[in-house]
Amino acid sequence: MLLAVLIANSEGNILVERFNGVPGEERLHWRSFLVKLGADNLKGVKNEELLVACHKSVYIVYTVLGHVSIYLVGKDEYDELALSEAIFVVTSAIKDVCGKPPTERLFLDKYGRICLCLDEIVWKVSSPRLVYILQVSQKRLFTVN
Repeated sequence: MLLAVLIANSEGNILVERFNGVPGEERLHWRSFLVKLGADNLKGVKNEELLVACHKSVYIVYTVLGHVSIYLVGKDEYDELALSEAIFVVTSAIKDVCGKPPTERLFLDKYGRICLCLDEIVWKVSSPRLVYILQVSQKRLFTVN
């Protein structure tokens, strides 16, 4: 199950978050944990270089794209390999919408389109046909105008 997708700026402020099946009382824990994880590990990381962590039997794949950090959290069949595929689709969609790796300002200027793409990806990835849907989503997202 894909539990969460969070996108934060370089200061650790969350710009977008999507939770799936995570109780409200646990969301604050995940927000603070992921931001701290990024602050500790993302300094000096190249664009789209993937980092992997495991916490409480869930997997976390995260990266930097321009001036934003992207975190995906999953469990069960959404291990680090499946999350790596999903984060590739997310980063590709953001680059496609923004035209390049985004600054925070560019990300916020394109916020509506990014949220639309992210909702489509998260909804599709949450279904059991992960590999097929990621391929279909990736092809469709590149045609969004």
